[in-house]
Amino acid sequence: MESKKDRGQETENYTKITDVLLKSKTGEFDLESILFLKLRGLGIYDLGCIGDCINLERLDLSGNNITSLAPLVSLRLLQVLNVSGNRITNLEAISHCHHLQSLNVAGNLISSIENLQCLLGLRKLENIRLKDCLYNFSNPVCKNVSCRNIILEMFPNIKVVDGEKVAGRGSDLYQLYRDIDDSLKGLYKNGSVAEIPDCKPWVEEGYWDLKRSNSAIIDEAYKQFNDVLHECKLLNNRASHVITQTERALSNKNPTKHYML
Repeated sequence: MESKKDRGQETENYTKITDVLLKSKTGEFDLESILFLKLRGLGIYDLGCIGDCINLERLDLSGNNITSLAPLVSLRLLQVLNVSGNRITNLEAISHCHHLQSLNVAGNLISSIENLQCLLGLRKLENIRLKDCLYNFSNPVCKNVSCRNIILEMFPNIKVVDGEKVAGRGSDLYQLYRDIDDSLKGLYKNGSVAEIPDCKPWVEEGYWDLKRSNSAIIDEAYKQFNDVLHECKLLNNRASHVITQTERALSNKNPTKHYML
């Protein structure tokens, strides 16, 4: 039977990424064969030998206690990285991950825009997240009200910032939501709804009432339609009568012949 001491030792081992941990989580014997890796919420402090997974494409290290990303410098094929909910202050290591497309660093300690300068060489980067309202994650840099606009200027290929599309299909809808949200915020002052001025009607009173002249035109059109419909019925009855008479005449001219055997 496994003792508490053994369980404690296993938990302690999770503070550092080892080849044993990687193999147990992925089922791969060769670390270079690992393409996708999820090590979420394991209390990891040290990334250990994760740099040996040189073919890694997707990596989730969210919800740990990581302070340094240095071992990721060798992950040149990495496309998606989630390190949200850690204690990271420097992103220099991932500046070598030239295939990186999506980066989530919400809930860390990124203090300024200068900390993002090292990512300028990542030409494929399209999605970056510094805050996540759903999990109440943010970074000190997000206190800068111009942060979003600066990011858009720094990374012209960016399509999604903090989960909001800023380019491509659907971006207009996100902008509409943003404008509506800003408008609603303007209605509130000191926690109460600001006084809204009286709204003027769009059209004059009685605009939608049916005018007599319009009513007369409709009545006349309805009458003409009924007259035409009645004539169509009469023509249909006449045509049916003619067809019946013709069929009878043809049947009388061609009586059925009987042959005797």
